[in-house]
Amino acid sequence: MHELSIMSNVLDIVVQHAQQNGAVKVTKIHLLIGELSDYIPEWMQNYFDFVSKDTIAENAQLVVEMVKASLQCGDCGTTFVFNKDDWQFSCPQCHSPNVTIISGRELTVKTIEIEGA
Repeated sequence: MHELSIMSNVLDIVVQHAQQNGAVKVTKIHLLIGELSDYIPEWMQNYFDFVSKDTIAENAQLVVEMVKASLQCGDCGTTFVFNKDDWQFSCPQCHSPNVTIISGRELTVKTIEIEGA
């Protein structure tokens, strides 16, 4: 159910920026979502539809772009793309488990499509 509070925060960001740019209607919201996040695009749209009712973002379409997970080894410095099929969080070069997630957990509003006055 954390999608409800997340989508409420997304709505706040979208409405603020849309109003600052003279929008009367938000039509599309482009989101970057990390593949390691627990966000399910269909549920996000449902929750967004709920929280955006009676706002300038009502009926806005969410366009989701998934971001691959990238990790970096803390021992040898190798940067690599996470393979979601095997869920191995170790360096493919030196096999160290000392890795840091660089991308793949984000939720970012990339762009907003609006209609002006």
